[in-house]
Amino acid sequence: MWTTWVRERAVSSLPPEKLLPDRQPSYVSSWIYVFGVATTAALVVVVASGLILGLGGPTWWHTTSLGRFLNGIHLWGVELFFFAMVVHLWGKFFMGAWRGGRGRTWATGAISFLVAIGAAFTGYLSQQNFDSQWIASEGKDGLNSVGIGAFFNVANFGQMYTFHVILLPLAVTALVVWHVLLVRRHGVVPPYPAKVAAAAEPATPSEEATQ
Repeated sequence: MWTTWVRERAVSSLPPEKLLPDRQPSYVSSWIYVFGVATTAALVVVVASGLILGLGGPTWWHTTSLGRFLNGIHLWGVELFFFAMVVHLWGKFFMGAWRGGRGRTWATGAISFLVAIGAAFTGYLSQQNFDSQWIASEGKDGLNSVGIGAFFNVANFGQMYTFHVILLPLAVTALVVWHVLLVRRHGVVPPYPAKVAAAAEPATPSEEATQ
């Protein structure tokens, strides 16, 4: 049956012992490896707070104390998300995270960053305040100049809101899940081997005689 085929392929591609490992290499204790987990944790906060804000609507998050509080949580969650993601991205770049057959792992992480920029931009456009109006008026001409203003109308709140709360969050979440699964499958990239200085060669008998 097709369900058997799907199960067998899933187990062979993502063995349970790799999805939920009991141990990690010693080098994972370095701080640079923490920022990947911090990025994922911040994404959970952003998505959870965004879902609540989407249910309440602009009037609720601008006029009620709880709405303003969650709006602040959402904003600072995004700030933390991008801070941790940028540190994680640069850290893995200098570590050569694509080594050892991890090219797709690196690609999904980099694409996640680019899509997240679009999600943040549409978030600014969805605030329904003066900031969002100013950003829309300034961004409109820039998008028109590159020929995509007809497809990405920043002055259309409904379109930007749909991008921000449905399309782009789904894309970012799917890419992050794929990225994490690839990390589990291929393992965490190790640091570059340490450069060890070559040991001094022993002196020959003729050299010892001249000393």
